[in-house]
Amino acid sequence: MSASSYQLPHRYSYKSIWKITFPILVALVMEELLGMTDTAFLGRVGEVELGASAIAGVYFNILYMLGFGFSIGVQIIIGRRNGEAFENGRGFKSIGRVFWQGIWFLTALSIVTMGLSYVLSPPLLRSLLKSENIFDAAIVYVNWRVPGLLFAFITAIFRAFYVGTRDTFCLTWNSIVLVSSNILLDWVLIFGHWGAPAMGIQGAALASTAAEGISMLFFIIWAAVTADNKYGLQTPVKPVWKELKHMFSTASWVMLEYVLNVSVWLLFFLFIEHLGEEPLAVANIVRSISEVPFVFSAAFASTAATLVSNIIGEGHPEGVSQIIRRVLLLCALSMLPLLALFAVFPRLIIGLFTDIPSLVQASVPTLLVMCAATILTLPWNVYLQSVAGTGDTRVCLRFDVVALAVYAVFCIVVIGILKSDMAICWMADAVYQLCIWIQCVVYLHGKKWQEKAI
Repeated sequence: MSASSYQLPHRYSYKSIWKITFPILVALVMEELLGMTDTAFLGRVGEVELGASAIAGVYFNILYMLGFGFSIGVQIIIGRRNGEAFENGRGFKSIGRVFWQGIWFLTALSIVTMGLSYVLSPPLLRSLLKSENIFDAAIVYVNWRVPGLLFAFITAIFRAFYVGTRDTFCLTWNSIVLVSSNILLDWVLIFGHWGAPAMGIQGAALASTAAEGISMLFFIIWAAVTADNKYGLQTPVKPVWKELKHMFSTASWVMLEYVLNVSVWLLFFLFIEHLGEEPLAVANIVRSISEVPFVFSAAFASTAATLVSNIIGEGHPEGVSQIIRRVLLLCALSMLPLLALFAVFPRLIIGLFTDIPSLVQASVPTLLVMCAATILTLPWNVYLQSVAGTGDTRVCLRFDVVALAVYAVFCIVVIGILKSDMAICWMADAVYQLCIWIQCVVYLHGKKWQEKAI
């Protein structure tokens, strides 16, 4: 059957897509508030703390993406198994096995990553950072933040299960618990309320780590009370190397891809750090604001990956292009009003993150460029995750490597050599995303992806 004649089932309607996406969107918005809360609070402490939290936060996110990227691969596998089970009326227990193998792998990975971080982070960051003050503050943040990897990795597997099975309702409640805990603990530990010492950037890291632990406990309790027995989540499955190896053939490429995605930000901030402490602070403020429209893109992209994987599992790859179009339309309708708000009231938005007048003034042009660049490259993430949803995760990594090479050249020339204005430097993000988008469009116009089995 051709793509033009195939009619998507009702479960892939605009309403159904929005119903799946909305809890993911709320969850991602809430989780982004963790970093935004740190920025808003530390923006009232000083430029050094604000700049250090930018680099340390991105550095931690690279470590986190090892687990989160793997969980996205697990989500794609669960989505395919869910589609197959839905079509055949059996096989749901295999989803529980995938879930538990993911739990065991990411638990081990978190322990190894924490150990390596404590040993390698100080010499690595010292070699990369020019400012001694920023280095000292960044190391404090990283050392207090990495214990949260265990909590965050396990939480990511729970999210993979709920998104992959298209049961996203609990994500909203989990995120409310996560963010409310973080905001309260930030207020207490950064500024020293309720008898606690004023810990500054150390308090920001400790608050986020504790909030991740609370989030993990929420998911464990929720699953114990509500999870459907047909999936087998209540019965732990021992680690099985053969099953892990099969999962790794799909999930490992997503893991590397997500690490590269965040490495782009680290590369950008390292270039900006050499321009001075104020440009770095401006970059952190605009990055925090840009995360808001990005989570809309990420939420719809996650939905696209799940629905693409599900419909291929049901045996109807010809429906993929229709899913992408529907997801993109909803994504655009959600993001464009937000970007218009940022462009019309830039000082008001920036003022939420700092009360330093010079930083507000310096951040306005960069924020406007960010809005324009986001509109220009709006579809990139939905297309990238749709390609991942086909199961061909290796090609996604290839796309990222090509885009990162182009991005690095842009940063070297525009930031490193020309030392351009911060607003011009921000176009690096658009260059990277446009490069990925073009590659995805070309790939999906071919037919090779329809033969991929996972």
